[in-house]
Amino acid sequence: MPAVTDRRQRGAAVEAAARAHLVEAGLRPIAANANYRLGELDLVMLDGEVLVFVEVRFRRDDRFGGGAVSVDWRKQAKLVRAAQLFLMRHRRYADAPCRFDVVDACGDPDAPEINWIRDAFRPGD
Repeated sequence: MPAVTDRRQRGAAVEAAARAHLVEAGLRPIAANANYRLGELDLVMLDGEVLVFVEVRFRRDDRFGGGAVSVDWRKQAKLVRAAQLFLMRHRRYADAPCRFDVVDACGDPDAPEINWIRDAFRPGD
C-alpha cells in the first residue's frame, strides 16, 4: 500500500502548507479534515467573522488544468452538503456568514506554490 500512504502524506503536506499560508494571511483555523458521510471539508477557518470552507487541491503540474478546475459542480455540491452538516454540528457558527475558497497548489508537495482563490464558488452557482 505504499501509493496510498504516499498520497496521504502528500495530501497532508499540501494541506499543512495551505493552512500555514492562510494563517499567515490572517485566517484562524477552526477544523481540518472534517469528515461527513456526504463529503469532507479540508479546512474550516475564520476570516474575521466569516466562516471559510477551504478545499485544497494539488496537481504536480497544470497540463490538465490546475487543481481548481477539478472543483466541478459535483464536488461543489458535496462541499455545500458537508458545510451544512458542519454548521448543524457546530451551532455557534450557524449564523455566521460563510464562503467557499479553493487553494490550488502545485509543484513540490513539500513546498507547493499556493494560489488562494477567495469566494471560489457560491452554493447554487
